[in-house]
Amino acid sequence: MIQVRNLTKRFGAKTAVNNLSFDVQPGLVTGFLGPNGAGKTTTLRAIVGLVRPDAGAVTVNGTNYHDILAPTHEVGALLEAKAYHPGRRARDHLVALAQASRIPNRRVDEVLGLVGLADAGKRKAGTFSLGMAQRLGIAAALLGDPPVLLLDEPVNGLDPEGIVWVRTLMQALAAEGRTVLVSSHLMSEMALTATHVVVIGRGKLIADSSIEELVRASSGSRVRLRTPLAGALVPHLLAAGGTVQPGDDGALMVSGLEPDAVGDIAFKAQAPVHELARLEASLEEAFMELTQEDSEFRAQGVTGAPAARQGWGAAARGGADGAGAPAGTGTGGQAGAWPGAPAGDGAPAGTSAPPAQGWPAARQGWSGPA
Repeated sequence: MIQVRNLTKRFGAKTAVNNLSFDVQPGLVTGFLGPNGAGKTTTLRAIVGLVRPDAGAVTVNGTNYHDILAPTHEVGALLEAKAYHPGRRARDHLVALAQASRIPNRRVDEVLGLVGLADAGKRKAGTFSLGMAQRLGIAAALLGDPPVLLLDEPVNGLDPEGIVWVRTLMQALAAEGRTVLVSSHLMSEMALTATHVVVIGRGKLIADSSIEELVRASSGSRVRLRTPLAGALVPHLLAAGGTVQPGDDGALMVSGLEPDAVGDIAFKAQAPVHELARLEASLEEAFMELTQEDSEFRAQGVTGAPAARQGWGAAARGGADGAGAPAGTGTGGQAGAWPGAPAGDGAPAGTSAPPAQGWPAARQGWSGPA
């Protein structure tokens, strides 16, 4: 188990980690997430004594790292993929580490085989690709068969087979009851690998929860509805307090209403339902939502979502002209934009079509009735 308590570290005028506290439990793969510059690497280095905190403390199984008698047997760490002499053979690199920690040479051959480098042990480490260097770093972390593992971006440079192997390895180690803390910027991979996540931004804790809880909190209540009478159903959904956005395939994306409520509304409106499903955000979407104010480096003009992705909803009610109704629809008796919409009901009252924009390229929605 790893315990971080009120950890603070400054480098000159910059505070890299700010009063950070969290626990990493055994038996789980815990993802350590945050934007660039969030303080992840500083925290990992503090755990293994490479950074001296200005305040707070970090313990591994209740002990400060500097006080562990045989640290290699307690904590395995991959903090830098190419932390080796480039002119030294891969096996010799591991032998030197093993001898320093009184680990028998047979363990070197075991971990080389475990990481897939059995046939590359005689090659100079400096000739390794980034992916091979990652494997060698993982081998070094596993030398002492430690109960606690820290891995900083372990899948960088790995091919798909290598990524799956790392994922499987981490889950297998956690299943044995070990404590596994892994940082990564690959949200899709973390969603497949980790059970729990700790998210930090600008050195502060943002979230400490299971992935399931984090995603559910980000998703809110979003429902996907597909019906041939979509246009006629939109006013009913708005009246019930929902917000509606058109999907790429003609479906409705409804926010603010539970699936049961959406189904009941469709039933009362006599609208046939071809699909009704709750939508959940991805870990990446949840992460972007949580850290949007904490990214230290952001490209100009990148906001995370196209500005035109507007939908129908209570927030946009008022219906000013040009609010984004699909071209060719309106309130003047024309056919609705959605199949089954009555004539004149293509958009809620008070809206009109912007003449210069088409549908669906403009990705615009309608405002609800005032």
